[in-house]
Amino acid sequence: MDTDFIIITIHLVGALTAGGIIGLERSFHGRPAGFRTHTLVCLASSLLMLVTLYQSKWLPAMPIDTIRVDPTRMAQGIMTGIGFLGAGVIFKEGLSVRGLTTAASIWITAAIGILIGVGFYFPAILGTILTLGILSVFRWIEAKLPSHCYAHHTIRFDRSNAMAEEQVRALLANHYFTVANMSYRVSDDGLSFEYLMVIRSDDRNNMSTLAESLRKLGEVRAFSISPTGD
Repeated sequence: MDTDFIIITIHLVGALTAGGIIGLERSFHGRPAGFRTHTLVCLASSLLMLVTLYQSKWLPAMPIDTIRVDPTRMAQGIMTGIGFLGAGVIFKEGLSVRGLTTAASIWITAAIGILIGVGFYFPAILGTILTLGILSVFRWIEAKLPSHCYAHHTIRFDRSNAMAEEQVRALLANHYFTVANMSYRVSDDGLSFEYLMVIRSDDRNNMSTLAESLRKLGEVRAFSISPTGD
């Protein structure tokens, strides 16, 4: 078999493996871009870089010094295109922005594919290992670090039986929440009154206890607690 075929196969299988490993971690955590997406991104990046690595094969009619494809421009084009794909997995839920980590993982998967495509294996392998460490080990570290947790909170009452703002704030304080900001809204039909706010606590478990308390209040017509985060 031609040596070039063996080298190309190694490059592409390596890209498939690296992308697949990173994608498995994303799929395991239920992210919108998972196993197949990351594998295809890494494989496509490697394929496109092979175009520049073997440009003598597809420009046989003239000397290679006459027309030469700049591999760095190809890499720039790949990363620009990946930006559109990454933007597709970022979505806004209320005031929360989700999918940033998945978008970043797609971006670095493309970079790893570029490295494999040009045969730069050591940084590609090291980058794959470090990426998995960031996505898995750092998740555990982040969970252990003390931090504030925020949530977008809405409470709806009948307009004629709305709880006073002081009572709402006291209820939240009893569950160890502080209010970062608060706004107010009356429904279009004029029958409901809502408090909309961002709340903050030092313990994410307080959200479940707050939800249980609100569920038992008869005057509360509806409520939502939407934690922020990726």
